[in-house]
This record gives sequence, C-alpha cells and structure tokens, in this order.
Amino acid sequence: MILSFYKNKKVFLTGHTGFKGTWLCRILAMAGAETAGYSLEPPTSPSLFELTKTAGQMKSAIGDIRDGEKLKAAMSDFKPEIVLHLAAQPIVRTSYKDPAGTYQTNVMGTVNILEAVRACPSVKSFVNVTTDKVYLNREWAWGYRENEELCGYDPYSNSKSCSELVTYSYRNSFFNEESSPAISTARSGNVIGGGDYATDRIIPDCIRAVESGKEIVLRNPNSTRPYQHVLECLRGYLALAKAQFEDKSFAGSYNFGPDDESCVTTGQLATLFCEAWGDGASWKNVSEANAPHEANFLKLDCSKSKAALSWFPRWGIKEAVSKIAEWEKAVQGGMSAAEATDRQIKEYFGE
Repeated sequence: MILSFYKNKKVFLTGHTGFKGTWLCRILAMAGAETAGYSLEPPTSPSLFELTKTAGQMKSAIGDIRDGEKLKAAMSDFKPEIVLHLAAQPIVRTSYKDPAGTYQTNVMGTVNILEAVRACPSVKSFVNVTTDKVYLNREWAWGYRENEELCGYDPYSNSKSCSELVTYSYRNSFFNEESSPAISTARSGNVIGGGDYATDRIIPDCIRAVESGKEIVLRNPNSTRPYQHVLECLRGYLALAKAQFEDKSFAGSYNFGPDDESCVTTGQLATLFCEAWGDGASWKNVSEANAPHEANFLKLDCSKSKAALSWFPRWGIKEAVSKIAEWEKAVQGGMSAAEATDRQIKEYFGE
C-alpha cells in the first residue's frame, strides 16, 4: 500500500504552497510522513494551503526556487530521503507575458534542485514533476509515450521540456553510481480538484462564474485535454518515488494521465460541471481575438505506468467533476477546507 510506505519517511517537496502541493502535503500528513516544503508564498488568494492550515502539519520554508543557496541550505538542514519537485511557473498564458521568468523558474529551478540533491547524501529518490505538454504535439489521435520527442511549443511547455532534458543530463552525468539516488520525471495531464483558485484554468473559472451568478465563458470549447482529478497524478508521483526508492531500476520517465474516456473537450468538461453543480449553471462560447497559441488535442499513453507501477486511474472524468462540486459545496456549507480535502483523500486511497 502506498500510504503505509510513507509512514516516518522524510519527504522534501518544492511548490508545497500551491494547489497540487497542498493536496500532496495533506496526503503525506495522513500517511504519517515527516514533511518539509520549500516554496514561494501561496500563489493565489484565497489559497488552499492557507485555508487548510497545512503549514501546521509540516516544516514550511518560504523561498524562491531560483535561490539555489537558500534551497540547498533548506534541504541540507532537513536531510530528506525522498524529494518531490513541484515548484514551477505553471500557466501557459503567463509564460507568454513573462517568458524569461518562466524559463528561470522552470529550467534553472530544476538545476538548483538537482544541485541541492547532489549536495545532500541522505536523498535516495527524486521525482521531477513536469507536464504532458513536454511532447512535440503533432495533434494526433493516439497518446504520447515516454520515448516520444520532447519539444513544447509555448514558453511554459518548452521550459518544461528543457527541465526534462536537464534532469536527463544530471541523471547520466552525476547520479550514475551505485550509491546515487534514483532520478525520475513524471508527466501528467490537466489536473482538477476542489480548492483550485488559479487564473486561466477551466474549473476555477467555472466555479467563480457560478458563485457570482454568471454564465461560464469558454474561449476554446473544442480543445481536447486529458483531465484528471489531482489525487490521480499525486498517487502516481508517490508510487514512482516509492518504487525507485526500493529498486533503482524503476527510475525513468512516466506518464500519469486519464483513460481515453476522460480526454474530453473543454465544452464537455464545462457541461459535466454544470450538471454536477445544478442550480441552472450554463456556459457560452466567446471567441478571443489575438489569443495566444494553445494546442487543440493532446493525450498520454500511460501503459508504462500501468505495467511497471500498477498505477491505474480510479476516478473517471464524471466522478472527478462531481467530487469538485461536492468539495466546493461542502466548504460553502460550513465544512472546513481541511476536512473536505482530507475526507476525499481517505475516500480515494481507501487505505
């Protein structure tokens, strides 16, 4: 069982104040891990990290991934066994506005975390979390496998492709001894879940619209994406970190995406959300002039993760969306964000 493995393990993660990072910290706390995080202040207001008071469950350091010395000191002080790298500039449209900052964070941030791992002999397992957008997107109908060509189009996607290449080089150049930690990258699709307050993401935009009594506005309802609940990919990261901790031969690159039925258009996702939310929720298409390029079709082949790690999606897209509506309405009804989050973690893992 994945969670039982993490009991009393020392886990260091970057990006812990973000949406995915907060859910991951809650999982690790429930598993009984000793966790330390290094991240900027929460990227949104409100933020799931602050609403759930997750800082009280861990050792939380606020710092920039671009500050290599501060990062190295934080890791050296904690002496982790497992490192999960989630810190990133994760928004495509932001990367068009600030390409240099995006590359500095996503590329040099990867260099800095790997340098910190090099300087910390306690580390046995390192996972760099990238994205499904690292692949050269040919808009074809089948999923991309881990050995496909890497070449993201926009600054965000391309910087994550570079992060993959940096990790590959470090693994071959500096982590090739018997005593070296296992080094892997994890590529996942568009994650959704309760407590996401980011801008330019479809589900948070849907929630903001319905909560203000407005119609949901979609700018590209026909684009197809591999949507998955945040707990799906997080279980993948934890399964990978565990597998290579126990056996270094598992190290490599892995896709963690949904099955084909969960690769839906933005319009289909919005329709599922409206059905789950009720209360007359609806959406409309509003085309955007001079919109930055975004891919129309992308999905992953996860055969390797299924075969090597026994990782399979548990919640299909309809159930994932219903869980989001359930989480949001529970919090609106007075349940704490921490309780709503932990309840879904327990339900999902069932361990």
